[in-house]
Amino acid sequence: VEDLRLRMAVFVAERDWEQFHTPRNVLLAMCGEVGELCELFQWRGEVGRDLGGWSEEEKRRVGEEMSDVLLYLVRLADVCGVDLPTAAIKKMESNAIKYPAERCRGLAHKYTHYAEATPTSKPVDPSQATPLGAHPEQRSGGGPMAAAWLGLGLVLGLGLARAFRR
Repeated sequence: VEDLRLRMAVFVAERDWEQFHTPRNVLLAMCGEVGELCELFQWRGEVGRDLGGWSEEEKRRVGEEMSDVLLYLVRLADVCGVDLPTAAIKKMESNAIKYPAERCRGLAHKYTHYAEATPTSKPVDPSQATPLGAHPEQRSGGGPMAAAWLGLGLVLGLGLARAFRR
């Protein structure tokens, strides 16, 4: 990540683009790239691992858009003064506490579902939990409703990005 950060900083400096790389502008550019990545998956239904059935050209385009998102994320962290690798490791440690493997394996509930039992709450019985994908209408991290919420968020985000560009 540090190598990417340095390469991006040099790339930007060589073009005298620092003046344009405010946190807001870089974030909005990244959102645009996320939209372009989403566009490649739009209307394709569920897609399996390794993008089976996709042409090499389609896979190449996915890689390009993912790279754009990554590069803007690294640049955003740099202009915001965030140590991205350290922040990501801390986040993973936090998620390991919020989602203990022994309590949530194969399940997709919000982290509050796995919290330790308190006097006002009942202990979680993993056998009663909803398996991933069993009830798409619930907030399960998968299924049509999750995709709809993601799509709505992207539409709103891209609309805001366009509004800020004006």
